[in-house]
Amino acid sequence: MDITFWGVRGGIPSPGAHTVKYGGNTACVELYFRDSRRTIIIDAGSGIRNLGIRMMSPDYRQKPIEADLFFTHTHSDHIIGFPFFPPVYAQETKLRIYGPATYEEDSLEKIISSHMSYHFFPVRLAELAAEMVYNELKEGSYDLGDGITVTTRYLNHPLLCFGYRFEHQGRSVCTAFDTEPFRNLFAQNPGRPDDDDPIALEGENVAAQENSRLERFFEGADLLIYDAQYLRQEYESSRLGWGHSPMEHAIESAQRAHVKRLALFHHDPERTDAQLDALESRYHKHRQGKATEIFFAREGMRIEI
Repeated sequence: MDITFWGVRGGIPSPGAHTVKYGGNTACVELYFRDSRRTIIIDAGSGIRNLGIRMMSPDYRQKPIEADLFFTHTHSDHIIGFPFFPPVYAQETKLRIYGPATYEEDSLEKIISSHMSYHFFPVRLAELAAEMVYNELKEGSYDLGDGITVTTRYLNHPLLCFGYRFEHQGRSVCTAFDTEPFRNLFAQNPGRPDDDDPIALEGENVAAQENSRLERFFEGADLLIYDAQYLRQEYESSRLGWGHSPMEHAIESAQRAHVKRLALFHHDPERTDAQLDALESRYHKHRQGKATEIFFAREGMRIEI
């Protein structure tokens, strides 16, 4: 598998002189399976535009274009690039589109269509030339063909959101893009429930179980791409409930789950290159003697597993 990061930023595209090294485009990751020549795209943040330009180039590895596009969820920073993805305007393109079933009246197709209504964009979804098939997923495991499987896991985010685990020939790549630690909402003192409060104690147990369940989901993964938008101090002071993780939690979870490589991802739009460099230097020291390799994802970075 080849993995390429086309967008690593969270919240909103953040171009500028202070985000050149790590990139200002929002979430988009490409998986390429060399043996079957399959392309899987995870999320359509603003980074998908540059991926689409590459796919439309004359020397691209596959013509006509055929790909699987997995949405983790439909918050704007993860779908904002879809109308600017050039392959959707080509008749020969075939896209299989996946995302979480919302259990509401709005389907995945309807949500994407609303994003491309005339209120927001001059071209409607129905006017796109590509052949697109929508698949709404629930939590479970699915055979994608060519020896590729995907397992879905609900994350802790204000909107229904999936983590994905892609497996092929004994290798695995996991995503946990927009999520925060499960926590006890019933405790008067979070993390220290009163012994005589059964509801608070049950809340503490459930939160611990869900955090452990997520770690089992990415247990032993060759690569885990994890939301790390905040520092713990930022998160605990004013970001609880926003649906994003402190990077310290991501590192600790990956190490407990014996993940081989951890890509810290979904960088805060205010985080500069200099700040990310300092954090990478800090956590490079943190990882010495640990089995998990830790790095900060950068736009354009390509790795092989």
